[in-house]
Amino acid sequence: MEKTVFTGSACALITPFDEDGKVDIKALKRLTDFQITNGTDAIVVCGTTGEGAVLTSTERRRIVRAAVRAAAGRVPVIAGTGSNNTELAVAASVNAEKDGADALLVVTPYYNKCSADGLADHYRRISDAVNIPIIVYNVPSRTGLDVMPEDYARLCEIENVVAVKEANGSISSLLKTMRLCRDRLDVYSGNDDQIAAFTSLGAKGVISVLANILPRETHELATAGVAGMTRECADLQLRYADICSALFADVNPIPVKYAMKRLGLDRGIYRLPLTEPREDVKERIDRLLDSGIAAPV
Repeated sequence: MEKTVFTGSACALITPFDEDGKVDIKALKRLTDFQITNGTDAIVVCGTTGEGAVLTSTERRRIVRAAVRAAAGRVPVIAGTGSNNTELAVAASVNAEKDGADALLVVTPYYNKCSADGLADHYRRISDAVNIPIIVYNVPSRTGLDVMPEDYARLCEIENVVAVKEANGSISSLLKTMRLCRDRLDVYSGNDDQIAAFTSLGAKGVISVLANILPRETHELATAGVAGMTRECADLQLRYADICSALFADVNPIPVKYAMKRLGLDRGIYRLPLTEPREDVKERIDRLLDSGIAAPV
């Protein structure tokens, strides 16, 4: 198995819905092609930004298949298959592999959470059922569970666990994880505002919300960091700091879908319990887009 799934920027793609609230597969294919032709290094579907928690298993399969067809082997397609129910996560992961996904993004169990032993057993059960790489997704602000560096040292011993999308925001924790795991575990930033920091420490790139509206720019930022072009990476990180912040001024993916609607990339339709952004968030994004930071499509 190829250990490194991708380097650079993977877009955590939104899920486009039509006026009836159904998944818009044609729009998904257009977005996938838009990402790839603008330099994105991998596509992630059915994740947090893709509103994966409100998708049915049938919809997930349609989305993975559509993204795989649209990508046509040009970049890896990574399917979000996590659940707080291990058996559901196993089933979703098996289906994603059957449907052509190149790798899996598996969020840690949420709500019921688990012990360190339970965490390891959860990922081991998924790994035993598939033959493609698994990226652990740690996002404690949503799950209530923060993976400790010592936990990663156990997880990277599991055969198909090759990487982590780290979104706990702690550089101190990242340092310890990288010291304990070394080259046994690739690391991706789960926060767009930490790409420069992560890559300066050896991370392989980012799984990005920002890339939905700035795919080429996010690719350039991440690849500069991976290539050791520290000054160039830092300059780009600072250039996009305000838009990175604005895209998290409300619950993701509310702001980015609004920005995409403004840019002509999406209808800006959400599934409950997500709703339209607050007016102050709209105004903040409007100001940034009106400044020309991203061009309409």
